[in-house]
Amino acid sequence: MQQEHQHLWWQSGIIYQIYPRSFQDSNNDGVGDLKGIKTRLDYLKWLGVEAIWISPIFPSPMADYGYDIADYCGIHPLFGSMEDFDELLEEVHKRDMKLILDLVPNHTSNEHPWFLESRSSRDNPKRDWYIWQDPAEDGKEPNNWLSVFGGSAWEWDEKTQQYYYHAFLKEQPDLNWRNPEVQEAMFNIMRFWLDKGIDGFRVDVMWHMIKDKQLRNNPENTDYKTHQATYEQLIPAYSTDQPEVHKVVAKMRAVMDEYEERVMIGEIYLPIDKLVTYYGKESKEAHLPFNFMLVTSDWEARSLGSHIDEYEGAIPEDGWPNWVIGNHDQPRITSRLGLSQAKVAAMLLLTLKGTPTLYYGDELGMRDVPIPPDEVQDPQGLNMPDKDLSRDPARTPMQWDKSENAGFTEAKPWLRLPYDYKRVNVEVQQQEPYSMLSFYKRLIQLRQQEPALHIGDYAPVHAHASLLSFTRKYENKEFLVLLNLSHKPCILKSDKHSYKGNIVLATDLDREGDTVEGNITLYGDEGILVELNS
Repeated sequence: MQQEHQHLWWQSGIIYQIYPRSFQDSNNDGVGDLKGIKTRLDYLKWLGVEAIWISPIFPSPMADYGYDIADYCGIHPLFGSMEDFDELLEEVHKRDMKLILDLVPNHTSNEHPWFLESRSSRDNPKRDWYIWQDPAEDGKEPNNWLSVFGGSAWEWDEKTQQYYYHAFLKEQPDLNWRNPEVQEAMFNIMRFWLDKGIDGFRVDVMWHMIKDKQLRNNPENTDYKTHQATYEQLIPAYSTDQPEVHKVVAKMRAVMDEYEERVMIGEIYLPIDKLVTYYGKESKEAHLPFNFMLVTSDWEARSLGSHIDEYEGAIPEDGWPNWVIGNHDQPRITSRLGLSQAKVAAMLLLTLKGTPTLYYGDELGMRDVPIPPDEVQDPQGLNMPDKDLSRDPARTPMQWDKSENAGFTEAKPWLRLPYDYKRVNVEVQQQEPYSMLSFYKRLIQLRQQEPALHIGDYAPVHAHASLLSFTRKYENKEFLVLLNLSHKPCILKSDKHSYKGNIVLATDLDREGDTVEGNITLYGDEGILVELNS
């Protein structure tokens, strides 16, 4: 990394994802909103967050909870008004923090005026803004493409006697990004929000935006397992990650570059070798193509270590890494790994080289909440009820205090809270030095104080099978990170290299301040951060 690139806010800071329905309700309708977020900014500042990313807040029929947008330049009344948004942005900036919005350019709602026009007749000027096709020769769907949310990705339109393509719900028709008018319309939407002063976008399903021109059939996935979503039956070779998508992403980046220090983050679920292509030639595409390795990989030290090294080696010279352990689409880290390993995962997330993104509530150790079948809201869960794929359990309200509904709302919350919220909440954990929140707070503070931990060099350390370890170094300061990814004790042996230093941070507070030298022992589920003697 060149010196002048090292200190951009989105490289050295921490991003915090807010799912707006679930963060804070200000008007007691059971759903979180913008005014609610505004009242909690001081907490985020206290925690040490640099930027907040808010999942979609635009007008929407809510078929997919805001990812089906009917107006890209408005605010859904459920979340407040444009005035509320402007106030929130001002308050975020007053605290020297940044605001990132979710942009959903791949598809609109089927109630968006563009689609209503497109659907009105075959010769409407906006017909080509979406992907319309005649039936195949046998009268069926144009090809075998599947929807991520189950079933065919093609929906028959009786009126105009053609199919339209939808990668997700039939209420979310895909835009035709090969059409220059679509591109220009979306670039102007980006400028609308950038002119308001937002600091960046997280771009939804970036790798879906261009489809194969010939609409060829996707190949069968011979490794498909019956518990997986039906979408996994095929390999999306022709419906996603097409070469031409990079031209589009580069154009989006050019729009971002018309403004000072704005960031573009791309949601991309792809293997490392494909993921890093989204940095683009001369790093002129996404600033941060989201790296979900810690979400999707097995939690096993050796394989995780080699994946991390592979990612480090694959990032282009001007590129910057990023890491995430949870989001609104995935089970929570505490539910995936258990509470003890969730602490170890936090230490990994916040000591690796690159920008970390936290998911609201993970800093409390919030778990997935079981949602009874008659309370399921998520379309992914409703469309495939036998697969147990609902994302609701990871989207439950933030747990603020011991009061009714955890201080989130005085009404009935849109999703239920867990039975233990009176113990697992911000108010209790802020007072408890051994809590998950206190651990996150100290970890973030140390990360912010030490350039070695936010912009320093990364080097792997060869260790015992269950130990993941590496060093972070900047100028004359070096830290050793040791993480035991198993429940059994283990040792970093000093036969190859002997480390000596002080434990400045540990998953267990009682170890902090200890000196280590020679063989370093770790308990099961333990992580330590050692400041090495120079």
